[in-house]
Amino acid sequence: MSDGTATTTDLDIRLEKHRVELTGYCYRMLGSSFEAEDAVQDTMVRAWRSYDKFEGRSSLRSWLYRIATNVCLDMLSAGNKRARPVDLSDSTPLAQAALSPRPDNTWLEPMPDARVLPTVADPAEAAVAKESVRLAFMAALQQLPPKQRAVLILREVLAWRANEVAELLGTSVASVNSALQRARATLAERDEKAADAAVSDPLDDEQKKLLERYVAAFEGYDMAALTALLHEDAIMTMPPFDLWLTGHDDITGFMTTIGAACEGSRLIPVEVNGLPGFAQYKPDPEAGGFSPWSVQVLEISDGRLTGFHFFLDTKRWFPLFDLPLRLEAEPDQIEEGA
Repeated sequence: MSDGTATTTDLDIRLEKHRVELTGYCYRMLGSSFEAEDAVQDTMVRAWRSYDKFEGRSSLRSWLYRIATNVCLDMLSAGNKRARPVDLSDSTPLAQAALSPRPDNTWLEPMPDARVLPTVADPAEAAVAKESVRLAFMAALQQLPPKQRAVLILREVLAWRANEVAELLGTSVASVNSALQRARATLAERDEKAADAAVSDPLDDEQKKLLERYVAAFEGYDMAALTALLHEDAIMTMPPFDLWLTGHDDITGFMTTIGAACEGSRLIPVEVNGLPGFAQYKPDPEAGGFSPWSVQVLEISDGRLTGFHFFLDTKRWFPLFDLPLRLEAEPDQIEEGA
């Protein structure tokens, strides 16, 4: 009995070591924080139940990736492609702005870095991992057919060899190389702006100062100061609403009209999608203190903010980031989120 318990505990520990990287893989495949965690849990259960059939011809890690890939491909068979508001419609002039929600499964979801980015010693490897979960790259991945998506992630992000990917997918090296070529071509056609990946890792001094100025401008609701920080083509999105705005005039105009209730908000730093971000709490006039409003994800290029994205479903996002669902007073002493 004790030997069996020890073996079970040992297997649990060995499986658990791979959870973060598998979550990152499933998140890139699925575009959903919660579906990714569900997929990894399903992978772990399947691995645990069928471990006696694992013959050790490949590593435990490779075997887990094979299971996770099959789980993700099954989940993607319905054909849903998650997206950002900018992928689904043209920007809306402020004069026509209306808050129209779409179902949750429409949207690419935010994810805390700590849940998808394993600790690695190589700075270059860490930088690639961060870039591969940024919103623009994630949105581009969602445009690929599922098997091409798997090939691109395994080859380009995780640096697997073509023969390893072929074995995992049960196909030929030629087929893997062809899928990778088609995937690269599709991503190249999307013509994503270089600005989407222009955040240093770690942040350089200029970017840190920019974020400090952003916090001061946003918390002070100083639209002149905020305008000075925004690129002229900056965009703002607010899933689950399909509205998105472009240009500092429309963005600040929105914030002082439809979004005026955000005045007096407090921001707490979070690490999200390989980018700087903040948990936003806005004043609660009825109960006092501050209530959750959004997880903000910021994009930076050339010393300006090029995009900021407000994910508003706080009942889902704040627990995911281990953030409190209420602030009773000023959040100065609250530690940075996950």
